[in-house]
Amino acid sequence: NDNSEALPESLPSAPGTLPHFMQEPDDAYIIKSNPIALRCKAMPAMQIFFKCNGEWVHQNEHVSEESMDESTGLKVREVFINVTRQQVEDFHGPEDYWCQCVAWSHLGTSKSRKASVRIAYLRKNFEQDPQGKEVPIEGMIVLHCRPPEGVPAAEVEWLKNEEPIDSNQDENIDTRADHNLIIRQARLSDSGNYTCMAANIVAKRRSMSATVVVYVDGSWEVWSEWSVCNPECEHLRIRECTAPPPRNGGKFCEGFSQESENCTEGLCIQDIENASDIALYSGLGAAVIAVAVLVVGITLYRRSQSEYGVDVIDSSALTGGFQTFNFKTVRQGNSLLLNSSMQPDLTVSRTYSGPICLQDPMDKELMTESSLFNPLSDIKVKVQSSFMVSLGVTERAEYHGKAHSGTFPHGNNRGFTTIHARNKTTYIQNLSSLSTRSELRTTGIFGHLGGRLVMPNTGVSLLIPHGAIPEESSWEIYLTISQGESSLQPEGTEVLLGPEVTCGPPDVTVTTPFALTIPHCAEVNSQHWNIHLKKRTQQGKWEEVMSMEEETTSCYCLLDPYACHILLDSFGTYALAGEPISDCAVKQLKVAVFGCMSCNSLDYNLRVYCMDNTPCAFQEVVSGERHQGGQLLEEPKLLHFKGNTFSLQISVLDIPPFLWRIKPFTACQEVPFSRVWCSNQQPLHCAFSLERYTPATTQLSCKICVRQVKGHEQILQIQTSILENERETITLFAREDSNFPTQTGPKAFKIPYSIRQRICATFDTPNAKGKDWQMLAQKNSINRNLSYFATQSSPSAVILDLWEARHQHDGDLDSLACALEEIGRTHSKISNITETQIEETDFSYSRQNGL
Repeated sequence: NDNSEALPESLPSAPGTLPHFMQEPDDAYIIKSNPIALRCKAMPAMQIFFKCNGEWVHQNEHVSEESMDESTGLKVREVFINVTRQQVEDFHGPEDYWCQCVAWSHLGTSKSRKASVRIAYLRKNFEQDPQGKEVPIEGMIVLHCRPPEGVPAAEVEWLKNEEPIDSNQDENIDTRADHNLIIRQARLSDSGNYTCMAANIVAKRRSMSATVVVYVDGSWEVWSEWSVCNPECEHLRIRECTAPPPRNGGKFCEGFSQESENCTEGLCIQDIENASDIALYSGLGAAVIAVAVLVVGITLYRRSQSEYGVDVIDSSALTGGFQTFNFKTVRQGNSLLLNSSMQPDLTVSRTYSGPICLQDPMDKELMTESSLFNPLSDIKVKVQSSFMVSLGVTERAEYHGKAHSGTFPHGNNRGFTTIHARNKTTYIQNLSSLSTRSELRTTGIFGHLGGRLVMPNTGVSLLIPHGAIPEESSWEIYLTISQGESSLQPEGTEVLLGPEVTCGPPDVTVTTPFALTIPHCAEVNSQHWNIHLKKRTQQGKWEEVMSMEEETTSCYCLLDPYACHILLDSFGTYALAGEPISDCAVKQLKVAVFGCMSCNSLDYNLRVYCMDNTPCAFQEVVSGERHQGGQLLEEPKLLHFKGNTFSLQISVLDIPPFLWRIKPFTACQEVPFSRVWCSNQQPLHCAFSLERYTPATTQLSCKICVRQVKGHEQILQIQTSILENERETITLFAREDSNFPTQTGPKAFKIPYSIRQRICATFDTPNAKGKDWQMLAQKNSINRNLSYFATQSSPSAVILDLWEARHQHDGDLDSLACALEEIGRTHSKISNITETQIEETDFSYSRQNGL
């Protein structure tokens, strides 16, 4: 208000004291159109005036009262003024409307605090309503609520089924975090309708109700006992989905509720007459089918003769025998020539002989692979087996470069040398390039000198020792890794700890054990884990080969922190399974963050993966992200995930508030324990969607927190550009084996062959103190199941093979030399062996490898 009167800041001094405020003006809110009163009370005070926004309030607008303090006899003055809504709305200063009172006494003046005056309001619409959700029992529930804008700020209260929620009476519920409702472990009783209430001095507002459903997935009871055998020679057992039953829309139990099994092991005898009748009818049916196939086959064979320009004589090699076969081809004239009737004689004839080994009926096609006949790529080959003719099946078969896995042992046979080396190389390349979505595959041809077959960037490798394959023979060996969900379904509390690996062919017999290396994700501790090696049978079932702590002479397993090295004498499909003994059992998980732009130019997607800490699991994730255009944003980190049944929480933190915002309901995600622990080689990932406020924002910085409840936590700091041309590249793989998946002969081994022979000759010989190979094993940290090595013709050679498998990347020959020196059978360096006793080639090789 304008005030033309100049009020003095102080009156003439006089004996007394400065005014003391007994009441100062308080902050006030104008509700609707009602004015508010500001009061001030001081003692001793001759006068009190208000000053609002730096200007004196007119004296006529003051209402004052005067009294006497009975205890001191000093004058007490009380003054109040009214402030209207219009006055506040008309003020346009840099701060809120404010008022202050000034009191005078004979000694001087005193000023009160500034009191602000604001217009109170509460908007109608919530900035964020809670959203309904379905969560599994013991999962985390987070309901977000952002109340309407208001002055003063609204206070939030949560209602469940229209009843107030008191978090002080339930430790499982937290309502203090940014108005959100958090239920740490969901219970069935937490299902209901939740409402967010916002209120201030002006009004109350209700959010939309959110329906929360807590569901329970069903589980199977334990199987019942087997029933008595029935007349059909079967007995049954059942189980019900009642432990617990599914509730509130939870999944029904997976698997069968009833299982039958044959029980003819002397417990059940069928009617002999019925069995005879069945056999009779089956034989008649088979005879009819055979005659029909014979007639159809002969007819098709005769019709097909004119369509081929090649004849294969007695190709009974398809039955697995060793045969000589020849063929000739008539190349047809070019139909595009003006005079196509003039056809030159372009007959080509070639003869091959050699052993053909086929591992299964499908591989019978392999003899006519296009790679074997590369010089005659235009030839169509018709194969006619004498065995198939005897069955009446003479249907032709055409081959146009299909590639099937197979084995070609070739030794010193004369006929096989007619196949040129370049054709054989082409064949190997064709097979090695084969890959499907279901498996990774690599192959190589190995002979008597042995070698190493590596699946790049997976941690899986195969070591074929020198002499494992007979002389003058060579075999095509392959390695495959099953991708996706493994065919091994762990029993009980077992979990899969590494990839399902197949090495083959299965019908090859080696003379000395080979070493198979499989990565695993267990934190090795015999007090917490019981780890088993399992093998898949020809019938597709899995059986246990051995336990890591078991003493056996059939195979040997050595567990390193990140890989298991297995000595085997037969090829097949293998996997590692672990049974946790205690809650302290730990699976090592690799946490990786990928990012890519969304279809919407302002959106950016973050994908956080938690996978088993094996190279092959990471490679599968990287391969999938390449197809989606994802980029690795930070070096992956290791998370120790305990088997304590607590869930995994993944959240995005510290997002720049004025540059980015995260889409609702995605800032924090929780994964149940079972999905992480029993992933069965399936990488787990959570997606987060971020949005830029403007296209000018090209930098993103935030933190990704991955933690197990009551367990380990990892923080990944993201600092990246969302533009590809500005983003730093993070190296994914740096293994040397990426470029050399197959190594054959001496270059595949770290220890030169002549030195290896001397070590074996020295340590395989027993002395008075015992067999020295046992000391060699001990110095190389091989302390258990020594009976396995005792059954080998050269225990030292097998120990060195195991050393080669463990040190394929570092080749730490110094540690081996130190071990030999400690035993006292050699000098501190193997290279001190007399140079004249080492072949020149081996000596040069040892120099290159630091020996």
